[in-house]
Amino acid sequence: MPESEQEQHDREQRQLALEKKRERIVWYYLAYFLFGIHIVAFVMIYAVTHAK
Repeated sequence: MPESEQEQHDREQRQLALEKKRERIVWYYLAYFLFGIHIVAFVMIYAVTHAK
């Protein structure tokens, strides 16, 4: 039983929306990861410069 054009179009739109959402989540994870690395780096720099 072949799908109608509308059903196929709707499925493609849902797939595209899901893909966009997942891509946005990946960018958020990347941003938090890079931010976290900088926090760790600043703490380590502080620790090394203030070590006795």
